Amino acid sequence: MKKIQLACIIDDDPVYVYGIKKLMKLVDFCENMLVFKNGAEALKYLTPVIQQNDTLPDIILLDINMPIMDGWQFLDEFIQIKPKSRKITIYMVSSSVDPDEVAKAQRYSEVSDYVVKPVQEDSLRAILESV
Repeated sequence: MKKIQLACIIDDDPVYVYGIKKLMKLVDFCENMLVFKNGAEALKYLTPVIQQNDTLPDIILLDINMPIMDGWQFLDEFIQIKPKSRKITIYMVSSSVDPDEVAKAQRYSEVSDYVVKPVQEDSLRAILESV
């Protein structure tokens, strides 16, 4: 199985972040990892990286409900600045099973799937297989 070079987690829940990082190590998911507490923090980091044509994440695991800038706001901003020539796989990750949230995620062509927390090992392996 191919390993992802750079993964990005955008989530404000430290317990989830701790768990997903452990799970990523267990399944040998990625070489390197970026972690941000909200969308604004992630954009602040990613914007100059995009402008300088530097190394971007191959995959983003994006929480929906966060303070300062939620996942939807991040997604709307990120779509405007991301390079068109580079595929970045985005998964919306949430504890919500609200059908409206799932439907909203499906309306974004940039979102590959909607994953319900807690992310399980088989879900993470499936993400790795799909990339």
